[in-house]
Amino acid sequence: MKRSPVWMAVLLAVTLFASNDDMAEKIRLQNQNVVKAAVEALSKELPKRVDPYTQLVGIEADGERLIYTFEVNAGPRSDEELKKRKESRTRVVTDGVCRTSDRFLKSGIVIVYRYVSAATKKPLFDVVVTKKECPLLDE
Repeated sequence: MKRSPVWMAVLLAVTLFASNDDMAEKIRLQNQNVVKAAVEALSKELPKRVDPYTQLVGIEADGERLIYTFEVNAGPRSDEELKKRKESRTRVVTDGVCRTSDRFLKSGIVIVYRYVSAATKKPLFDVVVTKKECPLLDE
C-alpha cells in the first residue's frame, strides 16, 4: 500500500500532538507531587512567625498551586483597612516569591499567599504569583 505525503504529514502531526499531550500530563502530575511533598515538609514547621504582625499558619496543595495562609494581626485596624493594603503588599510579596521560589515557578507551579485576619479569621486578600510575574526568571 502506497502512502501519500499528505497522509504521512497527518500521521506525524497526530503523533507529535499526542506526545505533547502526554508530556504535559506528566509535567502536571509531577508538579502536583512536588506541591504535595512541599506541603508535607513545610507543614511540620507551622505555625511560624514571619514578622511582628504576620504568622504563617497553613500550607496546602490545590493541584499545581501551593497556597500559604498567613494570619495578620494588625491590632485596632479593621479588616477593610487591611484589605486596602493589598496594592502596596502585592509587589513586595511578588518580588520575594520570585526570588525564593524560582524553581517552583519555572516548572509551572503557582504560588498563592493568602492573608486572613487573625481577629476575625476572614479572608483579606490573595497574592497569586506565576512565572509571568517574574520577568527575571526567563533570563
